[in-house]
Amino acid sequence: MTDPRSPGARMGAEGESARTATSTTKMKTPPTARTRRRRRITWTVASIAVLAVVGGAAVGAAALAGLFGSAAPAAPAVGTTFNVLDESGAAQASTTATGTALAAADYLAAQPTAYWLTPERDPIGSAGDRVTALAAEARAQHATLALVVYGLPERDCGNHSAGGLDVADYPVWVDEIAAALTAAPDVPAVIVIEPDSLALATECGNLDARVPQLRSAIDALQRPGTWIYLDGGHSSWHPATEQTRLLAAVGLDGVRGFSTNVSNFNAAADEFDYAHAVADALVAGGTGADHAHALIDTSRSGAGSNGEWCNPPGRLVGEASATLGDGVVDTNLWIKPPGESDGPCNGGPAAGQWWPDAAVELTRAARR
Repeated sequence: MTDPRSPGARMGAEGESARTATSTTKMKTPPTARTRRRRRITWTVASIAVLAVVGGAAVGAAALAGLFGSAAPAAPAVGTTFNVLDESGAAQASTTATGTALAAADYLAAQPTAYWLTPERDPIGSAGDRVTALAAEARAQHATLALVVYGLPERDCGNHSAGGLDVADYPVWVDEIAAALTAAPDVPAVIVIEPDSLALATECGNLDARVPQLRSAIDALQRPGTWIYLDGGHSSWHPATEQTRLLAAVGLDGVRGFSTNVSNFNAAADEFDYAHAVADALVAGGTGADHAHALIDTSRSGAGSNGEWCNPPGRLVGEASATLGDGVVDTNLWIKPPGESDGPCNGGPAAGQWWPDAAVELTRAARR
């Protein structure tokens, strides 16, 4: 039986043939868009020049606020600086790897990527310390901290990433994370809430339990300068109308919007189409447009999907973080760390473990 997360499970007629394997983090032009698209994806070059105007010329208020720290942090956008993890799997691998495995690890270790908070690695009593350390790291980099909260009870419905906390402990763990974030008010943060939780709920039959758990996590994690995205599946899973229904069941008050393509491989163009469809449906259903923005995972989208979700061969890293965006999609982010396995499939180790072969394959074009 095809796993419901498989991009092939509900893939449209355009499928694999409509995608190319040429997208890498070196791209400076947008992916091929479908002819029906009337919007434009905003792209940036690798660096953003800061223009200093002398001789009495005016400097914009937003620029002054950014220089002197007097304004609230802006929402994530093209050009946002996300933190680079000092202790990522790639960074750790780079201390012992050799040859192409070292080149791949070094490349990935330098990329802004989200940190996944899980109770297995950061349990109650340690999660707050981890967030405090990550906030200090982001502060030193003058960066936005990017986090994934991934500890929901019955997580992943028994699949490769099964685990999570029990019902009583989950809010305790989330509150510890929230307290650490509140103690670092100067560090802006992006938080992706529980990947796959809603999209899997219909298959797992636990939507009634999921909704209050997710709602309580959102309520606990809200703070000024934190931008929360509730996971919204991806373009080859549920139709946009169904995913909208699931998101609306939780309610998007207090969130910036929804994340898409987390840990998946769909091309950025497909995810932009999907994000717009979900956002349009949310707004049509009464959700305020301020709560219907998207954050897209492009960590492994460079070759598009081949119909598999678990360690598919031949994939590539996608567009670098904070290089894409438009009026609905705030920006893109490497949410799934490339080089970490999806699970014991296609030759890979357990989910979340560093896999040098995957790192080498994913970066083969970007390292040229």
